[in-house]
Amino acid sequence: MRIVSVASAIPEHSSPNGEIEARLGLEPGWIERRTGILRRPTATPEEATSDLAIQAANGVLRNSEIHRRDIGLVLLATSTPDHLLPPTAPLVAHRLGLQAGAIDLVGACSGFIYALVLGSHWADATGKAALVIGANVLTRRVSQSDPATVSLFSDGAGAALVVPSQPTCLLSSCLGSDGSAYDAIGIAAGGSREPLTPESLKSGRNLMTMHRGASLLKQAVHALADAGKMALQQAGMHASEVTWWVPHQANIRIIQDAGALLGIGPDRTVNVVAQYGNSSAATIPTAIADALEHGQLKHDDKILMTAAGAGLVTAGAVLRW
Repeated sequence: MRIVSVASAIPEHSSPNGEIEARLGLEPGWIERRTGILRRPTATPEEATSDLAIQAANGVLRNSEIHRRDIGLVLLATSTPDHLLPPTAPLVAHRLGLQAGAIDLVGACSGFIYALVLGSHWADATGKAALVIGANVLTRRVSQSDPATVSLFSDGAGAALVVPSQPTCLLSSCLGSDGSAYDAIGIAAGGSREPLTPESLKSGRNLMTMHRGASLLKQAVHALADAGKMALQQAGMHASEVTWWVPHQANIRIIQDAGALLGIGPDRTVNVVAQYGNSSAATIPTAIADALEHGQLKHDDKILMTAAGAGLVTAGAVLRW
């Protein structure tokens, strides 16, 4: 496979740190010191996940010579679908004018890499292009009174168009999970285990929570680094050969600590968490689109992507750009 186009959709409005810190009685600078985030793009009340996904996808299609009839599959990595049922991807495909298969993938922060790997192999098997999208509206799934989540999560979308190509540009991939950490990050109510009720809404169990703060951060750091090491090993590469590392933009501490374990410094790390926040599955394509816009990524660069998120779901991949 090869990626022929990448684009993002970032909401114009954002919630600055000072606004949140003032509302929650936090010391000025608290959010930036803990997360490295300065602002969180926030969708308008009229915008849903599908709207952001379509904006990003249209950007991809405008920048590509691939005809819409040659796109056979849409994979939407999201944790915030428009509705619990039906999936959102068919609506995205319809509004884009595509006659294609379309499904949602719920892989949390690792969702885009999962979708990219699966879409790549599908494209190779069928000879048709795959549209891979990561999109979320996470600001509606966090409690506005919880500093741990409201300071991190944002809204956005990124998309990539994958076409079959020989030799392949996907040099390796590593997909993993650790269900022992299943309850560390999540939304308790709204699924089959705990249906949504007036009581759960009142208590906020329909919103995201994070537990085991310090241990969770440490676990995320090691998961992010381990996914990268395994992807590099499968590609027969050393970290020194990586041109750019594109990690999931969780927060600055996780990125820095995982980079140290990988042996990849800030000078080779695509880091846009300050301006875009953490939009889960959308962070990696958003980061790639930003790097392309600023001329960082060049032909034949070796790109390492790694992610770790709720579940615990991990992913790593090495691409030749």
